[in-house]
Amino acid sequence: LQVAINPYVLALGPVETAASRLTLNQTFNSLATTIAPVFVSMLIVSGGTYEASAIKVPFLGLGLFALVLGAIVLGLKLPAIQEQGESSERGASHKTSAFKYPHVWLGTLGIFVYMGVEIGIPSFFPARVEALGLNIAEPTKYLSLYWGGLLVGRALGAGVLTRFSARTILTSCSGISALCIAASLLTTGWISIWLFIATGLFHSIMWSCIFSLASADLGPNTKQASGIICTGVIGAAILMPMMGSVQKTAGLTVAICFLFVYYLYLAWFARKGSQIRTQSK
Repeated sequence: LQVAINPYVLALGPVETAASRLTLNQTFNSLATTIAPVFVSMLIVSGGTYEASAIKVPFLGLGLFALVLGAIVLGLKLPAIQEQGESSERGASHKTSAFKYPHVWLGTLGIFVYMGVEIGIPSFFPARVEALGLNIAEPTKYLSLYWGGLLVGRALGAGVLTRFSARTILTSCSGISALCIAASLLTTGWISIWLFIATGLFHSIMWSCIFSLASADLGPNTKQASGIICTGVIGAAILMPMMGSVQKTAGLTVAICFLFVYYLYLAWFARKGSQIRTQSK
């Protein structure tokens, strides 16, 4: 869905505010991820007990909803996006394929490592609570605050990104998130937990910033690039088991320190990697 939708979002306005539009789009995404679990749990949990048989009706409902939504979109006859073939420099030409642009590949790697930080925090959270010796019966409930931070950050970020560039915001958020993790590792108790959770606020607008920077100045190759960049989400499937293995062998703190490597790459991509572009055919 994102592969198909993002080129439309990019085409709805000037390049300078593309990250703002993508962030606004993701705000509704976060709203759904906040509401849906609560709604679904009301349908499949009875008297505090999970009912396996009760999952059939909600899933059938989701399937029917998807079919109806697909039929509606098909009937809308959305216009094909006709790229101008223009870049930031008048008269500059473009390569024949998005695969030939270094900043597309570097941005795809950016999405890859970003998944490590977005999913890494909630993955490490229960173990972090246990390591701190805090008496929390259900630590995963506090993760709603992390996801809520993503929701609030995206809602506010849509406005912030109309005033500041995606490059500046991505650099700042990477640095602040790294500081939160460092401070969390150096403190104890609830202060450490709140610093850990606070990263959600700054992770919130990273995805849209990375995508907008990675898809800049591509002209007719924008749609193809969208597909390439979105494959970076496989990072969640690769980095989580890898960091889990490190946690088992070297300890939780060492595994968490991998996040600093990801933040460093994202900051480098924002300042340097996203500017590695060539316009020859």
